[in-house]
Amino acid sequence: MKTTRTLIITAAALLAGTTIAFAEPIVGNWKTQSGETAKIAKCGGSYCIQLVTGKYSGQRIGKMSGNGGSYNGTITDPADGKEYSGSAKVTGSKMSLKGCALKIFCKTQKWNKL
Repeated sequence: MKTTRTLIITAAALLAGTTIAFAEPIVGNWKTQSGETAKIAKCGGSYCIQLVTGKYSGQRIGKMSGNGGSYNGTITDPADGKEYSGSAKVTGSKMSLKGCALKIFCKTQKWNKL
């Protein structure tokens, strides 16, 4: 009985570790280029970006879809509420986040994972 319980606990721990290992690299807390912290979390079939510190704390500033480190969606400027087409590329603990108006006027920010 004790051996069976130990095997079940071990299997559960291994499965939990496997789930964590396959989490999308975009999920987590990020330090923005301007110093605020943004949280990116699963929301429906996408990933929502919300500021958690700074003047615009609590505001959702983006929504992305994708996997494996490449994402596309929208970015919102928290100062004026304008929405832009966006993309993100995650490499290790760094993310390059790009927002574009009319696909020709683009700005890129570099964020670091916390």
